[in-house]
Amino acid sequence: MAGNSDLNTAGKAKKDEFYTQLTDIEKEMRYYRKHFKGKTVLCNCDDPFESNFFKYFVLNFNRLGLKKLIATCYSGSPIAGKQLSLFDIIGDDEEKQDKPYKAVVTKVYDVTGDGGVDMLDVAELFKSHENELTELYGDGDFRSEECLALLDEADIVVTNPPFSLFREYVATLMEYDKKFIIIGNVNAITYKEFFPLLKENKVWIGASIHSGDRKFYVPDDYPLNAAGCGIDDDGRRFIRVKGVRWYTNLDLKQRHEEMILVKRYSSEAYPTYANYNAIEVSSVVDIPCDYAGEMGVPITFMDKYNPEQFEILGYSLELAAPMSEIAPKGTYMPGGRRFYSTRLTESDKSRGYKFHREYDRIVIRNKHPEQPKEVQQ
Repeated sequence: MAGNSDLNTAGKAKKDEFYTQLTDIEKEMRYYRKHFKGKTVLCNCDDPFESNFFKYFVLNFNRLGLKKLIATCYSGSPIAGKQLSLFDIIGDDEEKQDKPYKAVVTKVYDVTGDGGVDMLDVAELFKSHENELTELYGDGDFRSEECLALLDEADIVVTNPPFSLFREYVATLMEYDKKFIIIGNVNAITYKEFFPLLKENKVWIGASIHSGDRKFYVPDDYPLNAAGCGIDDDGRRFIRVKGVRWYTNLDLKQRHEEMILVKRYSSEAYPTYANYNAIEVSSVVDIPCDYAGEMGVPITFMDKYNPEQFEILGYSLELAAPMSEIAPKGTYMPGGRRFYSTRLTESDKSRGYKFHREYDRIVIRNKHPEQPKEVQQ
């Protein structure tokens, strides 16, 4: 099974052509239906005839009550023609191949008269120029002047941005003050450029993906060298990736649901870090209900985060004091800034360590802790 390293490797190698499954898009978009009515949706990292984002919105255009749908793509789609060939509309002139295009949809209806709406109807509406399909001047990069003009026009952006450009992509959305629903790596939570947006409640986790792996289609030349990769019945290559999340700034009912806390604090069960004044909570389900101080929790806490219930104070990379200032060398595992506790593993003991190096932690505070048992009446 492919792990988070697949996303990281993809970013470093600029292999960003990961195509989201339609079922994953459908499961997430159902939580936002009220937000789409009368809005212009932009899919600005999406080949209009390969992207399942475009397919979802164009086939649900009327049900969602969209005003307009816009999709743009980079030049040279690596999986061109697998669903419905762009060249069925623009022709197969060699000069038109490997060019970036912009699709603008303002109406969708049953052109063929077969009783339903499908991608063939969409193609016919482009052919008849009732909807617009035009070549872009540049390369279709979301940072280009013409694509930024489309971003300025849009109300909501929905897409799977290039993994290697996630930070810059989000920064662009924030600069243009756009609502969005995008998919990315769970480790983005700890990016120094992205974490402040979560901390300040400007961005949060989506509703449908909180665990497990997800399947992404990849180009034909993508290496399938990990367990869980394969080729489906249609001959398309895919990989499975752990640690995927939806990120959005559209409000969700789910983010206001209170987490039920059942554990109670004790100093034995919740040791204080050696290099920061907070207690270690190694699992989200173990957050104590009666602790008023600072707590370090796994980054998956963000899946359950309710801003009315908790306050986010920071994360380990920015808050942890260097262990070199706390303990003698050789008593702890060296590495980048993390919290260290006395919760020793067998591996720690075998190495003679006195402190255990924890994974990345988010520091939180319960806004409404219960009274400890000893002071309850």
